[in-house]
Formats: sequence, structure tokens, C-alpha cells
Amino acid sequence: MNTPPDGLPIYRVVTGPDDAAFCHRVSEAIDLGYTLHEGPAITFNGENVVVAQALVWRALP
Repeated sequence: MNTPPDGLPIYRVVTGPDDAAFCHRVSEAIDLGYTLHEGPAITFNGENVVVAQALVWRALP
């Protein structure tokens, strides 16, 4: 598949609290065919650790 399914973009940034739900969202994107772009960005909003992970589509032959 040369393009992401369901009209998804080739570049995505997944954000959210650093919890299991965030990890599952990133894992699901990887299962679809995305690959991590560099490491995550992490910050603290005064209450929670918040993470952002960029993902890029890898074209499959």
C-alpha cells in the first residue's frame, strides 16, 4: 500500500498524556504502516506529563 488507509495523512503527530492509551495509539499507527520520526517530545503541563510523537508513512512496495 503506497498511501495511508482511510485518507489519513502521510505525516501525523500523536499527542496526549503519557499513559497506556497514548502508547496504544502510537502502536496502532505503527501497525497501520507508519514509522516513528525521531524521538518523542515530552513536557509537563503542571499536572501531567504530555508526549508528542511524530509518525511518517512508509510506502510499502
